[in-house]
Amino acid sequence: MVIHIDRTFFFDAVRQSLFKGTLSEGQVEGMTAILDSFEERMPQADWRWLAYILATAFHETAFTMQPVRETLAGSDAKAIEILDRAYAAGKLSWVKAVYWKPDEDGKCWLGRGLVQLTHKRNYEAMSAITGIDLVAEPDRAMEMVAAVTILIEGMLVGSFTGHRLADHLNAEKEDWVNARRIVNGTDRAEKLAEYGRAFHAALRGAEAPGILQRLKGWLARAIARLCRR
Repeated sequence: MVIHIDRTFFFDAVRQSLFKGTLSEGQVEGMTAILDSFEERMPQADWRWLAYILATAFHETAFTMQPVRETLAGSDAKAIEILDRAYAAGKLSWVKAVYWKPDEDGKCWLGRGLVQLTHKRNYEAMSAITGIDLVAEPDRAMEMVAAVTILIEGMLVGSFTGHRLADHLNAEKEDWVNARRIVNGTDRAEKLAEYGRAFHAALRGAEAPGILQRLKGWLARAIARLCRR
């Protein structure tokens, strides 16, 4: 089935279910960019994939739906300061190697985007996917077009952890909880599952009016043809 999203229904639904009754211009812009890209690239893909992609961006950006820098800092220097402090306090126990310090070229490979892209090797991999030299200009991962491409393509092909959307949301199963493994193990997996289901409900709800509208259009055209006879 080709995806045709009723944007009015979708935004009305998520405004109430996920955004506490109000949407900012930035939140609408971010979701619109994701919807546009997904519809253009994968018009016949699974609606659940789109829902979980939106859920991931919702969580990873602290609900802003805008590309963010790790720790939500306004600059690399501030992010590094926050990460250094947290690491020294033992709050980043899962970090095996400090990745946010500037390298010999003065570039930082801390998290950026709609899903946190970290480590130089991942910037290199995503340069090929986005067509942007993110190694030369890592801050370009904060641009909306690049950030959306990284988010969608990375989750589709398993760039982040080896897990893909198709591994957890397919014809045989619907595992919203373990879908979190696509990006970050099982961290906040239950909460992400809740977000994913909410986005999916908004997309599925938008599907019904779209079908009804097409049926009404078909009936109207059929009646018009009969009247012309």
